[in-house]
Amino acid sequence: MNIPKPKYLQNPSFRDMVYNFFVQITGLTLFTWDYLKQGIVPPYEIEEIKKHMTELGIKTFPIVSITGVIIGLVMALQSQPVFVRFGAVDFLPGTVALTVVRELGPVITALIFAGRVSSGIGAELGSMRVTEQIDAMEVSAINPFKYLVITRITATTLILPILTIYVIFLAFIGAYIALIMTENMSFEYYKNSIVTTIEFGDLIPGVAKTFIFGYIVGLVGSYKGFMADGGTAGVGRASTTAVVVASLLILLVDTVLVKLTLWLWPTL
Repeated sequence: MNIPKPKYLQNPSFRDMVYNFFVQITGLTLFTWDYLKQGIVPPYEIEEIKKHMTELGIKTFPIVSITGVIIGLVMALQSQPVFVRFGAVDFLPGTVALTVVRELGPVITALIFAGRVSSGIGAELGSMRVTEQIDAMEVSAINPFKYLVITRITATTLILPILTIYVIFLAFIGAYIALIMTENMSFEYYKNSIVTTIEFGDLIPGVAKTFIFGYIVGLVGSYKGFMADGGTAGVGRASTTAVVVASLLILLVDTVLVKLTLWLWPTL
């Protein structure tokens, strides 16, 4: 007796989606293994890492600067009427600070970083792949994975925590500007409220997970670009899908890390 398959299994697009999902996961896992295996073996391309930290990280400062101020400004402006309604304006600075330090600052910075950097890496390496520059490096006895991939992943892993701390600081400034406009709050009171609310244990998980986010951005962008094919159209696909996959992985991993953090530090 033949049992008919459900319609969603009969749809080729669904099968393609499932197949592509596992292909992507397998490819990223193998890339991670190669990164760990080759990254610890000399020579170390320190100068290349520094160059990519400048190109991929330092040049992101303008956009994250605006984002940092807006995060704090909007958070304070949106929260102020609610706190006024319950007579809890005194807790507003500390609440905004906790939200920015624990979640908003790291995640939004990582998503913006992914949008700018992951697509750039995907497009750059994709162009090198379709124009056979990577093949030429292999013929010249140069390890393209070590020179092109490891340096970029290491750079993004190291630079994102610095950007995150910078964004958190600017978010505090944005929140203070909002509280001046709405509550005419003094800077001394605002500063003391944040200092008494934020503990060192609040900052560690938020900044620590940005190392993982930075690794994801570099990994996905490098993987998509390194494996690109199909000419210029393939370069465009690599750039676009790098942003989508990196952003999605950041949100999924953040969900796991939040649960893990609450399990390891139940007092947070």
